[in-house]
Amino acid sequence: MADVTLDHLNAADRAGFVAALDGIFEHSPWVAEEAAAGRPFASLAALFAALCAALRNADPARRLALIKAHPDLAGKAARAGSLTAASTAEQTGAGLDLLTEDEFAAFHRLNTAYGDKFGFPFIVCVRRLTKEFILKAFAQRLENGREAEIATALDEICRI
Repeated sequence: MADVTLDHLNAADRAGFVAALDGIFEHSPWVAEEAAAGRPFASLAALFAALCAALRNADPARRLALIKAHPDLAGKAARAGSLTAASTAEQTGAGLDLLTEDEFAAFHRLNTAYGDKFGFPFIVCVRRLTKEFILKAFAQRLENGREAEIATALDEICRI
């Protein structure tokens, strides 16, 4: 995404606003579409709050679709090179592109267990996390209930 100023976002028409924020929420331009009504934003923090509010206030099916739009961490899509540029950068930043075969197998096993239990991928903001921390979080969060994991996934999406 090219550098875009808050003034540009506030002055843009609805389509321009949504286009400028393309990719902020994984394959879900509706989040920016919903937030656009709150313009003008006084600060980036206000814009961020509006985007997260649009996400949290959406109907459950829409929120779940956004969660499901995220890729597995260190999954097959990552190995195949078919992630979005943003997802690739996030996973690479956490070293998930440099996993040993054993580590890849652990991520695969946890991705499968998590997906089987909750019906959506494990989501964590990997920025500034290590692969070891991510694996521990994975195992801990498998103990949660589905509603708690939906809430946690939404929190993590807002952090991303």
